[in-house]
Amino acid sequence: MNIDVAAGQSASGAALAGLRRGLGAGLGQQALAALEAQDFEGGLVLAWQAIERTPTDSQAWRMAAIAHEHLGRHAQALDAYQNAFQHSGQDAAMAGDIGRLALRMGLHEIAEKLLAIYLSARPDSLEGQINLAHALRGQHRYEEAVEILRAAVQTHPQDAELWTALGVVLVQQGDAETAAVFLNEALRLAPGSGRALYYRGNAVFDLGDPRAALDDYAAAIAGGQLSEGDQQRVRFAAALCHLSMGELDAGWEAYRSRLSPFAASPVAFEVDADPFDGPIADLAGRSLLLMAEQGLGDEVMFANTVPDLLAALGPSGRLALAVEQRLVPLFTRSFPAATVVAHHTEKTDNLAVRTAPGLDPAVDLWVPMAAPLQALRRTAAAFPKTSYLTADPARVAHWRSLLDTRPGFKAGLLWKSLKLYGERRRQFAPFELWAPVLAVPGVFFVNLQYGDCADELAHARDTLGVDIWQPPGIDLKQDLDDVAALTCALDLTIGLSNATLNLAGACGAPTWLIAPRGAWTMLGTNRYPWYPQARCFTAFPKRDGEGGWQAAMKDVAAALGATARRSSG
Repeated sequence: MNIDVAAGQSASGAALAGLRRGLGAGLGQQALAALEAQDFEGGLVLAWQAIERTPTDSQAWRMAAIAHEHLGRHAQALDAYQNAFQHSGQDAAMAGDIGRLALRMGLHEIAEKLLAIYLSARPDSLEGQINLAHALRGQHRYEEAVEILRAAVQTHPQDAELWTALGVVLVQQGDAETAAVFLNEALRLAPGSGRALYYRGNAVFDLGDPRAALDDYAAAIAGGQLSEGDQQRVRFAAALCHLSMGELDAGWEAYRSRLSPFAASPVAFEVDADPFDGPIADLAGRSLLLMAEQGLGDEVMFANTVPDLLAALGPSGRLALAVEQRLVPLFTRSFPAATVVAHHTEKTDNLAVRTAPGLDPAVDLWVPMAAPLQALRRTAAAFPKTSYLTADPARVAHWRSLLDTRPGFKAGLLWKSLKLYGERRRQFAPFELWAPVLAVPGVFFVNLQYGDCADELAHARDTLGVDIWQPPGIDLKQDLDDVAALTCALDLTIGLSNATLNLAGACGAPTWLIAPRGAWTMLGTNRYPWYPQARCFTAFPKRDGEGGWQAAMKDVAAALGATARRSSG
């Protein structure tokens, strides 16, 4: 989860003073006065009254945009800014405002184009250069972003925001060591900067010091500079630190921050039932809805508490599960004592609203799916010792019959997530680093990677001389019940933590996880407590002069070679 890194503020004193210079008397002045008083609802009403009188009033549109932006209505703000830009004759300053908002919305390509327009008129703007660098970073064009920021630092070495931006780019590129140096300089120039502290915490966490990361996160919140939303993101980062050290009580408590309306990707649940937050023993004889949250892989992982909840509810109780539509067949087979329905999510601006429309009859209580972990998984030893999802036996047999016609040890590969935003990208190794694994003899590699992976498959074939088999008649993104069966038919599934790897683990399939050092899901152990059969390979920051991913891939290759040789007899 990212702290807001966009430079500039649409309602800053300087920005509003610039607006005043272009306003005549009347509604425009009243709207601006409301914005200056931080009355964004009132300012929005007055701005709309001015727009209704003169639909081409670019200043009124701009004030409406500012009000929407500060009320968290980003889609409406973007629309208003675009109207302001159009009616202003494409004013470059307005392009800077829209570019900054597009950056905050994660629309990095749009932000890049608009910020280029802004910088063409104001090439010396540090705000514009910082925002353009972050737009490039958001497209994983790290070298270009660093080049812009290094040039700016050379001419403005006392600007703490430039040093912070450099640190952010390098943290997300995976160079935590250099990032920490730049963030230390930012904090020398601006002691107590919440943003710099947060990102330095991320850097030192990547370098293997979660305790120091927690200190930085605590200082970031104590400094009082962060918005409520940014504070919640810091708390979530602290939760993952605690969990990575095996401090599960503190970790699960801090993990509640994910449910805040100020979280990075907030989800509101609309359920016609009372929320449950009591002792598990109080569930006996009740009816409970477990509502899936966050990503699909999390739905699979967090479902490990379902058997415990069924036992707690007892024979007179009832459990309902609301999960992603693609998981319904697998969960229905795996938990026959539960009612399984598909949840429905609608996104309105920056908020996702999740419901369980197919639930009938109603339940008395509901909880988000991760909530029972706090009571039921207080130590790594409390996690299940067996698998809890059941693949379709007929489809397992089908895939085995196909694989039996292929030579060698059958290993499925996974190397990325479709959600490689921001810091999540640090948890995945570039595909090129898989070369030692793909060079292991006697292994028949099977593609389990969902999404567009044509470039990676071509690289394996044309550069490494390895044909990764594409299993026929299956959509690896949509047919999750069949994907689960395929993993169970393989000799091994190897990958980084994404939805399919979690499916393999939860179904009891042989699974190897490649994880960055301190991955929170390892819960302070050297294994993967969620799936007892899983083996873990850890990418330490640096070892023997190599980056952690390179060393981890060599370890995987050595282990895979040994396993394949044993399998062949």
